[in-house]
Amino acid sequence: MLNSAVLVLNKSYLPIQVTNVRRAFRMVCMDIARIVDDQYRTFDFNSWKALAVAVNEDHIGLVDRAIRVPRVIILTSYDRLPKRRVRFNRYNIYARDNNTCQYCGHKLPKRDLNLDHIVPRSRGGKSTWENVVCCCLRCNRKKGGRTPPEASMNLIRRPKRPTWTPYADLSWSGLRYKEWKPFISFVDAAYWNTELVEE
Repeated sequence: MLNSAVLVLNKSYLPIQVTNVRRAFRMVCMDIARIVDDQYRTFDFNSWKALAVAVNEDHIGLVDRAIRVPRVIILTSYDRLPKRRVRFNRYNIYARDNNTCQYCGHKLPKRDLNLDHIVPRSRGGKSTWENVVCCCLRCNRKKGGRTPPEASMNLIRRPKRPTWTPYADLSWSGLRYKEWKPFISFVDAAYWNTELVEE
């Protein structure tokens, strides 16, 4: 439990990294951070440990009591903003396209999707935001090494570089906690967050 993930927010409630419970408690005890609950209240260590632990709630046993595991902490003085550049990576492409094939419109699990170059690389197509879309396996096979018009396929919408602020620069454990949802909208492993080379 001490190595499970805790979301770290800057002073403006923007996510900046993920740490573990052990380090989060250390930061709270050093007054570098405070714990944030699901009602956006903040707690120092003593007020947090005084809270009752609900049944089936993640907790750590202390000598004299159990203490709830925090899932979100906020730094008390760090107010820098995360980078606004959206990384060109698999996860962000899937997020931009909402896990939806851009040819047939079916929303599918990630394992049933891949990336497609609108103008195939074999025809000089580049790996850029404007030329790569989320595509189901069936449509990808149908399109093959052709352009959409050649394959008699239409794009649902033209791809473009997203303008939202990403949370993809962070190191993820692959877990998402309900307490994180107000602060972030997606989470995934390195496969999805590895930056692709734009040509």
